[in-house]
Amino acid sequence: MPELPQVQALADFLTARLDGLAVTGVECGSIAVLKTYDPPPQALAGLLVAGVSRHGKFIDLDCDGLHLVFHLARAGWLRWSEAIPATTIRPGKSPIALRVRFSDDSGFDLTEAGTKKGLAAYLVTDPAQVPGISTLGPDPLAADFDRAAFAGILGERKKQIKGLLRDQSVIAGVGNAYSDEILHVARLSPFALAGSLDEAEVERLYVALRETLADAVAQAAGKPAKDLKDAKRAGMRVHGRTGEACPVCGDVVREVSFADSSLQYCAACQTGGKPLADRRMSRLLR
Repeated sequence: MPELPQVQALADFLTARLDGLAVTGVECGSIAVLKTYDPPPQALAGLLVAGVSRHGKFIDLDCDGLHLVFHLARAGWLRWSEAIPATTIRPGKSPIALRVRFSDDSGFDLTEAGTKKGLAAYLVTDPAQVPGISTLGPDPLAADFDRAAFAGILGERKKQIKGLLRDQSVIAGVGNAYSDEILHVARLSPFALAGSLDEAEVERLYVALRETLADAVAQAAGKPAKDLKDAKRAGMRVHGRTGEACPVCGDVVREVSFADSSLQYCAACQTGGKPLADRRMSRLLR
């Protein structure tokens, strides 16, 4: 899933590439991808791109006050083309969910792998009209997101810190991969309760959150869309590296599996050397 660093890189790429261009057409390859119906996608034709921004994991194309907002979900991606094919995509006949054309014949396709379809696009006059944006928590890289604000979010919540970091209504932009990375840097168990952290642990987690994301944004900056997935994978310390050596202590990276996801961690760095129970495996071994 694209997370804050990759979404920011995509927004920056589009900002640089679309400066001064107008939208010439929008085509839907999937009936389900467009979550709004008024105004219709044809309303974008002829409008100049005024800017591109990010809201959590959402990308927002401002076209003269009409906003095309999209969320790539778990398996979606943006495929850029300097010369977008002239052929018109047909609903249900293409793996492309949405195609946007621009006045220099460039454009991008939004695609989605797998059978679980979550990619979503909206056409609105105000990004706050998008349900997922209206409920977003603060951006963890915002200038006013200081340690006090973070400590206030943690409060006395009786929620595991891994789940809290991924909750978009609490903190915007962090997903499964970077929550693993942040917790590894902070040397905290993913199952620790947010409200139980002491001041030193809150400080470590705050610094890890900000620095891990800032470093990932810097590493992704300037890369074309096609290279961002590989760059994300290459930059991971523990996420997706089950069975490999921890880059800090050399212990093995372990995994806890759930129904449709998994987390990775280092027991030596994060849980005092104690492996966490893998609930899926525990059920199989009964």
